[in-house]
Amino acid sequence: MLGHLSFGVENLERAAAFYDAVLAPLGYVRVWTSPRAVGFGPPGGGDKLALFARPGEVVAPGPGFHLAFDAPGRDAVDAFHAAAMAAGAVDEGKPGVRLHYSSTYYAAFVRDLDGYKLEAVHQ
Repeated sequence: MLGHLSFGVENLERAAAFYDAVLAPLGYVRVWTSPRAVGFGPPGGGDKLALFARPGEVVAPGPGFHLAFDAPGRDAVDAFHAAAMAAGAVDEGKPGVRLHYSSTYYAAFVRDLDGYKLEAVHQ
């Protein structure tokens, strides 16, 4: 359904390094870089997430918004969460089964350095 999503970030270099680290366990990489933006997606593919430098303008969406990344397995969800914690994210839900969704919904939630809520999920 979605082609791609873009976020404004306070510090592009810091945000790009964060996303390099947390998306790697999920199999996503930086697919392009410019002086004011970076894009992430599957290797050899187009961007699915773009970050744009917007110093002094960033306001993360409030409750109800989050971005979920597909993970290839539970170990990738665990590695996403560990990488995010090491990179300075706020824990919003440690890796585990979310029975209120289903018995096979394994996910972790974090808040990135600009306040965006992110999820890695394997179903």
